[in-house]
Amino acid sequence: MAVLGGVLRFVRLGEPGSLVFDETYYVKDAYSLLQSGYEREWPENANDSFNAGQPGILLDSPEYVVHPPAGKWMIAFGMALFGSDNAFGWRFGAALAGTLTVLFVGLIAARLFSSAALGAVAGLLLAVDGHHLVHSRTSLLDVFLTFWVVAAFGALLLDRRDGRLRLARRLARLYGSPGTAGGPPGTVPAPRGALLYGPWLLWRPWRLVAGACLGLAVGTKWSALAFVAVFGLMTVLWDVSARRVAGIPGWEGALFRDGIPAFLTIIPTAALVYLATWTGWLRSEDAYDRQWAAQNPDEGWSWLPASLRSLAEYHRSAYAFHNGLSSEHSYSSTAWTWLFMGRPTSFFYEGSSAGEDGCLADSCSTAVTSVGNPLIWWGAALALVVVLFYWIGRRDWRAGAVLSGVAAGYLPWFAYPERTTFFFYAVSFEPFLVLALVYVLGLVLGRRSDSLPRRRAGLLVVGCFVAGAVLLSAFFMPVWTAETIPYSDWRLRMWMPSWI
Repeated sequence: MAVLGGVLRFVRLGEPGSLVFDETYYVKDAYSLLQSGYEREWPENANDSFNAGQPGILLDSPEYVVHPPAGKWMIAFGMALFGSDNAFGWRFGAALAGTLTVLFVGLIAARLFSSAALGAVAGLLLAVDGHHLVHSRTSLLDVFLTFWVVAAFGALLLDRRDGRLRLARRLARLYGSPGTAGGPPGTVPAPRGALLYGPWLLWRPWRLVAGACLGLAVGTKWSALAFVAVFGLMTVLWDVSARRVAGIPGWEGALFRDGIPAFLTIIPTAALVYLATWTGWLRSEDAYDRQWAAQNPDEGWSWLPASLRSLAEYHRSAYAFHNGLSSEHSYSSTAWTWLFMGRPTSFFYEGSSAGEDGCLADSCSTAVTSVGNPLIWWGAALALVVVLFYWIGRRDWRAGAVLSGVAAGYLPWFAYPERTTFFFYAVSFEPFLVLALVYVLGLVLGRRSDSLPRRRAGLLVVGCFVAGAVLLSAFFMPVWTAETIPYSDWRLRMWMPSWI
């Protein structure tokens, strides 16, 4: 499925051959990072020069930007490989991150649901969904945020398995060791605290990996902070559950024996990696606000080094900007409409007449619209209700894990009703919507122990759903990939007036 995802993302990646939507900020910032290590200003009408393959018109003055640099460095990676003078080069990083996300979601689903088939379905659904596909073919920051969030979730899933195996081995040594119940008499007993609360499990390498991934996610967009909090709580609750299932009398002790080490593993790692993403800014002398501490020696946290004081002030200023962002935009949409794709974002639209740009009709449209596959998105919205029931009613940890990703990426946006927000932000939790949908498809498919007629019926329903999703994606593909089609065909794909 990753191969299919890669084909859909890389074929015609250079179309359209100009900066689209917010690429005007992030692609040019990425080029500036390549040249200087920090963002610099551009002259007016810089897009025309950039689109013409002549990006070398940077000004010497620093640019004020409000997003951290990690995602822009990932855009710059493609530019370094394939050049800054072509759309393929500046979109390569996004396509690679999107393709790897498809691979990771498939592997995560296979492990989460103990089914290679469901893993393949999850990878396929994400591979063919238009919302994620559009992000993978345009260099906005959100596809990189999604990649690091999914990678962190996968690392914590591996830590859950590794932690339980190590807990079982430690308990076997403790309860079966000399001096404990069942051990030879006259030998030294195991420590009482270890028997009451279970052993310490200090070395958790996959948590270090998760911390690094979360640091890079926050280094792409600050909205990833919610994933740090929710995933941190999730991994500790998994440990609490492991100790309870193992029969440890004081399993609540996991809050201390696992919670504190988890905090000290994930948070400092994430913080250090996040700080490392600012290396170019810190090493510079004339980046925006770089000399703020020297110019304001009596302000800020005086106990910090001057470079970090300046960085802290930069963060304060950027946070104030984000918090007060409420400008009108024709494609803004409130969070409550996202699951139903109430107002998808138009990344690019261009009309043409007969004979222009390959138009074979009286009038044509070339569009890149971030509308998702309706069957996948609306199906996932309904699936969330089922998953919530299985988490609360059946205490299924897998349901809780899926909901954690949705909650971290979605719920925080309801706290900012006055802010200008967009549907394309939802890509950060889209992989978890796909996992929710696959969770329900797994229920429909049934267990291996079910009767053959039941399994056949489930397979038929799931097969029809997946086939329908693939066919619907083929129908919408032109408005996801900037194909020139007759205007009437474009209108046929705009199912709701709010999609235009």
